[in-house]
Amino acid sequence: MDMDQEYNPNLITVQDDDGNEHIFEELDRIETDEGRYVAMLPTFDSEEEMLESDNELIILRVFEEGDETFLEAIDNDDEFDEVAEIFEARLADLFEIDVVQADVIPEDEPEELD
Repeated sequence: MDMDQEYNPNLITVQDDDGNEHIFEELDRIETDEGRYVAMLPTFDSEEEMLESDNELIILRVFEEGDETFLEAIDNDDEFDEVAEIFEARLADLFEIDVVQADVIPEDEPEELD
């Protein structure tokens, strides 16, 4: 590994129902027979905010409408559990994180999602 190489996370900006923008770091994405999914962690403006956070992995379904790409909550518990298990297995070597099901979903087009 080149020690001079910079870490460049894939950041996604989304807007919630109230018009507030949130920035997440995309950690992984998968596609199953059920659909496409993305696993993200919130980003923080300060070290204090980061230390106060739960560092919970957020898993959302990716869907497209026309030319736009959106993220939505996974309402089906069985579907969520299946996808969360896949992400946990894929990310276990890199992170120690808890997986949570999002209650409120940002509904704006995420940046850099295919």
